[in-house]
Amino acid sequence: MPSGWRAGSGSVRPLPKYDGLTVGGMTENPGELVEQAVERSLKLVVTWPAWDGEPLTSDDGRTYTPHKAVRRIADHIIDHLAEVEALLAGVPTQPDEWHASALTSAADLAPFSEEDVREAEQRLRRLGRTFVLRYAAVDPAEWDKDRSPNWTLRQIAEHLTELDWYADQVGNLSQPN
Repeated sequence: MPSGWRAGSGSVRPLPKYDGLTVGGMTENPGELVEQAVERSLKLVVTWPAWDGEPLTSDDGRTYTPHKAVRRIADHIIDHLAEVEALLAGVPTQPDEWHASALTSAADLAPFSEEDVREAEQRLRRLGRTFVLRYAAVDPAEWDKDRSPNWTLRQIAEHLTELDWYADQVGNLSQPN
């Protein structure tokens, strides 16, 4: 296993970048971080109807298309939302068996239209808001409760601040290269 990674609950994940609270005494709902990452992603998604149909390659060699980036953002949120629910219920998390970014399906290669933008906005905003509402429904003391070997709920939300990385792999297509 690579240094800086940890196996737990059926999946291998990087260690959290943060130990404990990242902002001293932070009381705002950490779920809002997920909602903000969704909004950053959507600022790029609205430019994707200009996509020329050629898959883009990330620095690590994986291929991305607009549909694949939206799918990965949604799947990443769903994966961690399921993890949060399991942790709060006190049951083991479901093993991560997604193909994730390794898979580029035929659907991922489809043209990306204005209708696809609207669908992505609806889907991703609902998922981001679900994180906010879920965290709001529990006592804030739950956000930083040690759940070893899993992350705290705050660490999960902080991890999801990086979900716009998928959108960055397609980028802003309204700007000429």
